[in-house]
Amino acid sequence: MLSALYAALLIAQQSSLPVVTVQAPRSAMHLWVARSGRQHELGLMERTHLDPAQGMIFVFRRNDERFFWMKDTLMPLDMVFIERNGLVRAVLSRVPVLPPGIPDSKIPLEHARAEYVIELGAGEALRLGIVAGERLTIPALPK
Repeated sequence: MLSALYAALLIAQQSSLPVVTVQAPRSAMHLWVARSGRQHELGLMERTHLDPAQGMIFVFRRNDERFFWMKDTLMPLDMVFIERNGLVRAVLSRVPVLPPGIPDSKIPLEHARAEYVIELGAGEALRLGIVAGERLTIPALPK
């Protein structure tokens, strides 16, 4: 667990990322754009709350197998793995929070082929109508 000051700084840094709107079948999502390796590494760490349809989109340079874990993530999340053409390859629902202090070697890895991965609060993908096989239109993303 990180110090309260570091956690607050991390959340402020996440919130300062550019935001993009992606239309899901039932509602628009408002997503912070994470492009750099450091932004990918920090993801939604230390957050305890996301508003409905709020989350983060991780942008990669090519479709490839992507591995995600829940280290230092304090709330369960949905992970949506999306190919370059917008095809949803996999939706992992309600990925649970891990106990504090778990060794890195014991942290399960969630994975699928993707160029984009969207993280949302637990249950949001289903509420928004996002399922494997769905096609989302990913707009031009800010650099």
